[in-house]
Amino acid sequence: MLRRMEQMKQPRVESVEKALSILEAFTKDRPAMTLTEISVETGLYKSNVSRLAASLERYGFLKRDPNRRFRLGPALWRLGALYRRNFELGESVRPVLRQLVRETGETASFYVPDQDERLCLYRENSPDPVRHHLDEGARLTMHSGAAGHVLAAFYLGDSKAKSRLGTDGSCVSQGERNPHISAVAAPVIDANGQFHGALAVSGPHERLGHDALAKARIAVLSSARDLSQSLA
Repeated sequence: MLRRMEQMKQPRVESVEKALSILEAFTKDRPAMTLTEISVETGLYKSNVSRLAASLERYGFLKRDPNRRFRLGPALWRLGALYRRNFELGESVRPVLRQLVRETGETASFYVPDQDERLCLYRENSPDPVRHHLDEGARLTMHSGAAGHVLAAFYLGDSKAKSRLGTDGSCVSQGERNPHISAVAAPVIDANGQFHGALAVSGPHERLGHDALAKARIAVLSSARDLSQSLA
């Protein structure tokens, strides 16, 4: 939150912020919207939305479907791909996530800080139909959930989050962000001491009880160490 407040004090370009608020109004549950719906979601006048949406469409950040509703455009996919390539982590992270899924049977994720939130950068879902499902690119709070606490501790230096970690740097959470989900996470820190993100395994309470969480913790810590070494 402090980081976000500091950013708010910096010089602002109102038209740019309005355009960005339009893009951020789209969600998994709202993949397509009319001008009126965008106006309601953003609080902007419909005339402003119309002008800004036209510019965003011109540059490929929005597109219109056959029903003339707006959807996110291909320019965002291109920039997202560039963003992920810049991390140079994908080739190292994905095999680790797949191995964690094989070992635990649960969903494995890799989170990075995104201002005062956490971004799910890479994800491998459990093969079980009853699982913790989350899309890559989803942003969540950094102040709940095992991965959130790890990021808050190592990225923000949050003392409360640090108190949640074990001596090995890992964290376990049960029912914090989602009352039905348990999770365990560990930091990925390379040989130079650079913090890259949090590796996590999550799944339903029914399968991730005390014993299963303990085993998952060992697997996550081992995988985090392997990933840290590969990034050295």
